[in-house]
Amino acid sequence: MNGPLFSLSDVAQAYAGRSVLEIAALDVGRGEAVGLFGPNGSGKSTLLRLLALLEAPLRGVVRFEGFPVSPADGAMRRRIALLPQEPYLLKRSVAGNVAYGLELRGEVDIGRRVEQALRTVGLDPAAFARRSWQELSGGEAQRVALAARLVLSPTALLLDEPTASLDRESTERVKAAAYAARREVGATLVIASHDRRWLDSVCDRVLVLADGRIVAEDRPVRQ
Repeated sequence: MNGPLFSLSDVAQAYAGRSVLEIAALDVGRGEAVGLFGPNGSGKSTLLRLLALLEAPLRGVVRFEGFPVSPADGAMRRRIALLPQEPYLLKRSVAGNVAYGLELRGEVDIGRRVEQALRTVGLDPAAFARRSWQELSGGEAQRVALAARLVLSPTALLLDEPTASLDRESTERVKAAAYAARREVGATLVIASHDRRWLDSVCDRVLVLADGRIVAEDRPVRQ
């Protein structure tokens, strides 16, 4: 199918009567990696939530594969995975957390897919699969949450400050997993981060946000 994966037209969002996002037009291509850069309160997380179909805009239209969509479109929403800055883990084992979405969908070959997802985020299944959610460090928990999304082979993977407060090893593992999601399953990436260097290294273009608006668009030049 031709055309952008996401398309926003005259989109605005407000909370408690306060405007937090205004985007006249934005297209995100299939398989593209787009970075969102800006200070806290610039609208990055709100934009991700709109793209994830977790909330409807106050005004305007969000399209996915050319069709207007809303939070009521469950089939479309299941093809989009959002990793929030502070993801929630279920009170299960690591393998149980990663397998949960597949179980809900009645998928098959769950064990193999869980192991592959854990390896993608740099966690050895032999050492981590049976580990309790309570035994994980912050960086390990973030990587388990990412594996739980990668295992679903999403059409779009949205990451909200995925490396904030992580140690160096976990940061590099998350970066590698984002590369793998794009390379192996062709996922479209939209990444909000304060790490401009990483956005430039991963993304085809970086949108700079301020006060809820896109104020610049940069295309990183790689050596």
